[in-house]
Amino acid sequence: MTGPLQVHSALSRGVFAVTVLVSLAVLFAPGADVPSAPPGTDKLVHGAVFAALALTGRWAGIQRGVLAGLLPLYAAVSELLQGIPALQRDTSVGDWVADVVGILLGLLLWDLLARRRAAR
Repeated sequence: MTGPLQVHSALSRGVFAVTVLVSLAVLFAPGADVPSAPPGTDKLVHGAVFAALALTGRWAGIQRGVLAGLLPLYAAVSELLQGIPALQRDTSVGDWVADVVGILLGLLLWDLLARRRAAR
């Protein structure tokens, strides 16, 4: 594929970089800066952030296995760091599970899009 949606393009790498920066802001914002929301919303946010990381990572050309290995590790480390008292947040296994589900959904969505593109 050519054009702006091409894999490995400057745009795809830039979008992935911005997604990483957004994930850092979301995952490491102090507890006082996290808005209140209905129960379960945080799980949706965690899943969406990691689905976006997986999807944009694949678009940027990062191999599936690399993302499947590193993103769950990033999720686990982020959960451990959220337990630091200075952040005033809680460590949650449920958040990590939501992260991993988001990663799997992002990778699956990329595969579906790639198959559809290949069928054209």
